[in-house]
Amino acid sequence: MNRRSVKPFRPVYPSPAALITSVSEDGRPNIITLGEVFNISISNPVILGIAIAKPRYSHELICATREYVVNLPTAGMVEVVDRCGSVSGREVDKFAEFRLTPLPAEKVRPPLIAECPINVECRVLDIIEVGDHDLFLGEAVAEHVIEEALDEDGHILTDRLDPLCYLHSEYWSCGRKLGRHGFSRK
Repeated sequence: MNRRSVKPFRPVYPSPAALITSVSEDGRPNIITLGEVFNISISNPVILGIAIAKPRYSHELICATREYVVNLPTAGMVEVVDRCGSVSGREVDKFAEFRLTPLPAEKVRPPLIAECPINVECRVLDIIEVGDHDLFLGEAVAEHVIEEALDEDGHILTDRLDPLCYLHSEYWSCGRKLGRHGFSRK
């Protein structure tokens, strides 16, 4: 297999597309579409990272309140996800414009998005300057999953979520399950 060197552009592998909610100090919610959400730590505590360009309205809001919610949409939401990433919340109420339903969060001020099957409430632990973006490291303080996507033990059934992925400026559905961690050791 021949290879060619190219200029680094985007992540090599897909990441979940996400709708990140934030809120102004006076309570006005906003949504930004991000193509990358990072699992920084998967336990004790769970830490999710998001990187946002400094001029973005959501950057300003998260810096001020130090809270955000990661809302993971389904592949069926691809059009609204793309549209949320095409206009600024400085001028548009994206909840109203794109007919999304805000739900109150349990532990942070930004709302959950009802149409998203998974919502993770985060409090900012640290902000790291990385080039023209800031990396927000958020401790997951609450997570919400629709009942239909949970088994009797509370484990997430990914096949019931139809997650939306993002790679090289393109949206993808994730496809089918190929195995579970450790399956090859049988």
